[in-house]
Amino acid sequence: MQGLMQDVPLSLPIIMDGIETRFAHKQVKTHSITGESTTITYGEVADRIRRLAGVLDTLEVPNQARVATFAWNTHRHLELYMAVPCSNRILHTVNHRLFAEDIEYIVGDAEDDTIFIDRSILGALLPILDKIPTVRHIVVMDDGVGPETPEGDDRFHDYETLLADASPVMDFDVPDERQASAMCYTSGTTGRPKGVLYDHRSMFLHAMAIQFADTLAISEADRVLGIVPMFHVNSWGVPYAAMMCGADLVLPGNAMTPDLLAKALVEDECSIGLAVPTLWRGIFPHVQGKSLPKLRRLVSGGAPIPVELSRDYQREIGVPLSNAWGMTETSPLVSTGHIPSDRQDASDDEKVEMLALAGITIPIVRVRIVDEFGEIVAQDGESTGELQCRGATIASGYYGVENSGSFTEDGWLKTGDVATIDSHGNITIVDRTKDLIKTGGEWISSAELENWIAAAPDVAEAAVIGRPDPKWDERPVGIVVPAEGHNPTPDTIREYLKDKVAKFWIPEDYVFVDELPKTATGKINKVTLRKAHVK
Repeated sequence: MQGLMQDVPLSLPIIMDGIETRFAHKQVKTHSITGESTTITYGEVADRIRRLAGVLDTLEVPNQARVATFAWNTHRHLELYMAVPCSNRILHTVNHRLFAEDIEYIVGDAEDDTIFIDRSILGALLPILDKIPTVRHIVVMDDGVGPETPEGDDRFHDYETLLADASPVMDFDVPDERQASAMCYTSGTTGRPKGVLYDHRSMFLHAMAIQFADTLAISEADRVLGIVPMFHVNSWGVPYAAMMCGADLVLPGNAMTPDLLAKALVEDECSIGLAVPTLWRGIFPHVQGKSLPKLRRLVSGGAPIPVELSRDYQREIGVPLSNAWGMTETSPLVSTGHIPSDRQDASDDEKVEMLALAGITIPIVRVRIVDEFGEIVAQDGESTGELQCRGATIASGYYGVENSGSFTEDGWLKTGDVATIDSHGNITIVDRTKDLIKTGGEWISSAELENWIAAAPDVAEAAVIGRPDPKWDERPVGIVVPAEGHNPTPDTIREYLKDKVAKFWIPEDYVFVDELPKTATGKINKVTLRKAHVK
């Protein structure tokens, strides 16, 4: 016997109801590197979404065609977030910071039909114009800076001109919630980038889940600073969640320098901010001494939280960093740092440490830890293995790829992260499988060791890699960025570490560098470090 509930698909057009009615007065503010800003209401955004769908019809973009975006976090990108999937096309957000050959591959693999691009990003696309034959239209969104479009190329159009001439599409009908809505490509650090294809149901459920009280708790009362790029895993789903619940959005546009991001956080009186640790480290000096009375949560993801940096935020502005863990394949949020009810009386330092963990899962995702023999291990906070995930917001495969090896026979995603889960369900990420260091038969977590070295006096940032050793098989090497105006030495770092970690964890060798190489998504590029420092 089946239930008697209405068969209504969980699809993104449902969000339109809110932003056109009860949230129509709420605002989206977009900043610019020029110092200017644009503020429009959700009601105005909704009208532009419907007109943009009309533009796609005018350009004869086929049903289910991939529509690529090369864009910063702006209200125009927000309009594309809705107009493309709500009109039965597939939104393909492209990371313009990738190498040209990767961009060429991604656009070709997705067979993108139309590209929307900010003028300031045109330089990433112009070199490969002749290598992307599937692209019929390139729509330029003028954000005030950047090169001119090539003369005589009739593929190019102006966004605002098209929008002004378009007729709005008044009926968004997505009959199948399992219909593809968007796609993102993995960063490709271990091979070619792979496409993850989301559907309307997964994105709708994910947007709901990050509003839950024990997740990110985004609500109508919030003003959210969305620093996480909208080209990176749907900006962690935050734009959809904000529109769904009516939260105001503050979008940095192309003003992505730490000082300007800090200025937006303070002057726009944001209550929530979301970014990767690298940016939180850069923002910190610019919020010191500032008053942020409405700020209640700073979310950090994409890499482990430097606990000492989180403590700095706690001491300076009263709000520590809270972890959010996930992957492109998981929509992305799987878990968030959490302080359980029976630990509310913990000290500030203890709370900082709890919030730095990967934390508890969102309610619609299941996780397990599997050891090297394929056995599920106990959730005792000590037994380690690979973290695996399953749920309605978890990918079941990659676009156009068979037998990737990333999924188990019983349908779980292999994350490649080594983790533990305690009896309360708290996940602790120990390391990436490929980044663990085995020395003399014992394992070293490079992620944990990096956090301790980064917390040492006079150190700004640190990475740890394994180097072959004739006696121990492998030994850790510390790659260290000194704090500005300071000169840490191997001896001072070793002295700091001696009562923090096991003796065999402490590296003998250190390399001091001006900066650490980063991937296009802001993570430390271990591949580049190994090529440079492992012989």
